[in-house]
Amino acid sequence: MAELQQAHSANGRPAAKVELRRSLSLPLITFYGLGTILGAGIYVLVGKVAGVSGMYAPISFALAAVIAGLSAFTYMELCSRHPLAGGAAVYTQEGFGLRWLSILVGFLIILSGLVSAATISKGFVGYFRVFVELPDVLIIVAVVVALALLAAWGIAQSVAAAAVATVIEVGGLILIIVVASASFAALPARLPEMIPPMELVAWEGIFLGGFLAFYAFIGFEDMANVAEEVKDPIRNMPRAILLAIAISTLLYIAVSVAAVLAVPLDELSASGAPLALMFERTTGASPKIMAMISLFAVINGALIQIIMAARMLYGMSREGWLPKGIGKVNSRTQTPILATALVSAAVLVLALALPLVTLAKITSFAVLAVFALLGLALARLKRVGPPAPGVYTVPAWVPYASTVSALLLLSLQVFDMLR
Repeated sequence: MAELQQAHSANGRPAAKVELRRSLSLPLITFYGLGTILGAGIYVLVGKVAGVSGMYAPISFALAAVIAGLSAFTYMELCSRHPLAGGAAVYTQEGFGLRWLSILVGFLIILSGLVSAATISKGFVGYFRVFVELPDVLIIVAVVVALALLAAWGIAQSVAAAAVATVIEVGGLILIIVVASASFAALPARLPEMIPPMELVAWEGIFLGGFLAFYAFIGFEDMANVAEEVKDPIRNMPRAILLAIAISTLLYIAVSVAAVLAVPLDELSASGAPLALMFERTTGASPKIMAMISLFAVINGALIQIIMAARMLYGMSREGWLPKGIGKVNSRTQTPILATALVSAAVLVLALALPLVTLAKITSFAVLAVFALLGLALARLKRVGPPAPGVYTVPAWVPYASTVSALLLLSLQVFDMLR
């Protein structure tokens, strides 16, 4: 049978429990993180961020990078201390020992993965329509079902596919930077437009744009949820998170600068395929090349979010916080089939029900709330005692700074919603 049963072998011993396979090297887990960070944001939302913060969009991305970076350092120590599937839920349990809070955090991360994958699936539609005009529903259903099957096939196969797609999407961002080089020549003359005055209105737009841009950095926390499938996770997880954040930040700043210089802001913010539009405007050529690259990026981001959410369900099931059947690992694929199916079904419903920007805001809100809690969890763990030898550690101020910055960005968004 496909599923492992509580059976006994011929010698009367209990059959071994099927566990996740450690098959991800440092390069693969880095590409996994890069794939979800890049695919989840810049290809879909660069125009929307520019619509909120205008010519100050690069500053919004830089602000988001600082907040994400502080949380990334917090995650680097947490996943080195506890390299287990279940990520944030496990860290919360270790830090606070409160089962209800750990379950809440687990569901917030699952929600963020579901909504993020739905966001990216909707972003897929804009780029796909560069080639073929089909109904939104048909496109979304087809892409989500295909990704669910790939995620269920196996972690090595899924991440290998994600690594190939990541190489393509990084190449696409570099291509955009290269073809927009003429726009960079105008940067010295237009730099005053990109330096905000010390006025509340300007900085309010920058912070609101930063809240939306923060979505573009979501993904490094997903890496923690496959820690049980990483080789030497205590050493490799912190390195992979740092590499993924650093590379994505450099690419985001460069692309956002190119975007606001190359395309009028009203056109950029209205486009469903912003990078394809940039390519067309800067080269005069067909946008289909860039649209094809963007399709790989968008699919990659959604695939990794589905994997992450399924692994979170697996980890919570193993901890006894959810029914055991949800986290059962298939003996042939060594993946949690039921968890993957549940996640994919939820992604499909959300993608069909909500608009893109709303989905992105929900994701950012949920993840920022988790980051604020995890900063406090790490601070508490540090006070309890030193970690095991070989564990990566950060300075004591880092988790507090992570919590404060996440709460500030959350508070600004709540204030804007209530006005």
